[in-house]
Amino acid sequence: MHITKTDIATMNRIERLNLINSLSGIKPANLIGTVDADGNENLAIFSSVVHLGSNPALFGFILRPRGDVRRHTHENILATGVYTINFVHTHFTKEAHYTSIKADNGTSEFDMSGLTPEYLADFKAPFVKESSIKLGMTLQQEVPIEANGTSLIIGQVEHILLPDGAMADAGHLDLGSHAVAGISGLNTYYSFQKEARYPYVRDGYTLDDLG
Repeated sequence: MHITKTDIATMNRIERLNLINSLSGIKPANLIGTVDADGNENLAIFSSVVHLGSNPALFGFILRPRGDVRRHTHENILATGVYTINFVHTHFTKEAHYTSIKADNGTSEFDMSGLTPEYLADFKAPFVKESSIKLGMTLQQEVPIEANGTSLIIGQVEHILLPDGAMADAGHLDLGSHAVAGISGLNTYYSFQKEARYPYVRDGYTLDDLG
């Protein structure tokens, strides 16, 4: 099968959405928690979180164009400067997916999905209690992407919450052992298992050096 740019442009909208979103492979499933200036909680699922650097510890995620639809996550981050990134686990993918609903302003997706907000002292954004791996973030930069009207939101890690003993040697996390979920396309969820871990490849290494 050979699909051209012209074919993509003339596809049925839903077919195009599903195809193009699937082509980026299995992506992280994360819930982003925020509050507005009045303390109203918001929770939304994202599959675009990406590591940008470890010193300082930065992560980014993509916000879709605003258009005529209010983007509560965006508004809340701009209003408060903080948010949380919470891993989705395989035992609550349905509840996590439900947060993609277009809720009215002031309506909490925590309440609608049955997920539970929890807070750290002196950090305004809500974490998801059911998630065992979660980050508290402060907004550093918004980068508009002119090609399609989206934005890259860049945040710095202020807090990392992990189960006791989750870090293996040298800081590695075995995401499979924590039942972390991933997303393909817009609505298909996957589980993970660790297949291999290789050493850092140095000059002069051969394939045999990787074990």
